[in-house]
Amino acid sequence: MGDVVASQAGAENHPGWLKVFIQLMKLRVIVLLQITAVCAILVHDLLSRHELLQIERTWSDTFFTIIITIIGGTLSAGGSNSINMWYDSDIDKLMTRTQKRPIPQGYISPVGALIFGIIISLLGSSVFFLLHWKAAFWSFFSVAFYVLIYSMWLKRRTPQNIVIGGIAGATPPLIGWAGAAGESLNNLNPLDLGSPIPWMLFALIFLWTPPHFWALALYRSGEYARAEVPMMNEVKGAEYTVKQSKIYCFLLFLLGSVPCFWPESGLPLLWAFIAGVLTLWYSISVWNIDPNEEFDSNGRMPKAAKSFFRSLYYLGWMFILLVLICIIPPDLLGWLGPLGL
Repeated sequence: MGDVVASQAGAENHPGWLKVFIQLMKLRVIVLLQITAVCAILVHDLLSRHELLQIERTWSDTFFTIIITIIGGTLSAGGSNSINMWYDSDIDKLMTRTQKRPIPQGYISPVGALIFGIIISLLGSSVFFLLHWKAAFWSFFSVAFYVLIYSMWLKRRTPQNIVIGGIAGATPPLIGWAGAAGESLNNLNPLDLGSPIPWMLFALIFLWTPPHFWALALYRSGEYARAEVPMMNEVKGAEYTVKQSKIYCFLLFLLGSVPCFWPESGLPLLWAFIAGVLTLWYSISVWNIDPNEEFDSNGRMPKAAKSFFRSLYYLGWMFILLVLICIIPPDLLGWLGPLGL
């Protein structure tokens, strides 16, 4: 039993099981995912209150959906992260960024992390049945895609790992929207969420993920190579990676301008202006990355680090400001065209 729980060396300096479980779940990473899910709920319910969606929602409905989403999302995403640490336990000890995780430190065995991850991921995804089966579907999909497609298949085989794998991290707005829409989603097609808005939010995270994660890979240059993980910068070089990141910034800018050429999307014109300014602000940090920059004393690229941290603020503000825009009544904003929702 001791082999399944923790090694003898790790048990001597064990920080306590609560801290170990929190580390396995990577709660700090989950916070940003939860923000995007909660914002999707708020956008849906604000549009409902403006009678732009054919569903009545009270504030108690909103509060209940948010609580369930936070609980279910934290458990399901945390479980996925724990399973990922089980699968990557052989390479985590090779990278500075991951050497202090619970398994390399001997606080818990790989099998223990796997069992914990499976239990809470299944429990978390099942919680969404309290809202709607489509919310549960996208939660189960996210867990399966992250574990089976990204972690076990793509991560160690292709430099496009984070591009395709980003699908898993882009699902929280789908989950939150489906939970809020509830019984108004009265068909059996899980892709039909009654509006294009959650899919545009999905696309926002999907397009944001590559330049966000590649900046981290550049910032930690050399670490993935030691673990034989084919990150883009390790396979194609830093200059190629930065060029690819710039392309994704351009695509993010186009996505933000959707209200200008597709009024029926349901997003106000003001969103195009705000999204454009924020994307420009973020893109500047990507353009400033110097592939030939000298590493600092820790062997890292400072400008890549700056872009990585700015990307976190960028995504958070994109979602938060969309919520704030939706608070304003449509007649004051001058919403364009029929919503077709």
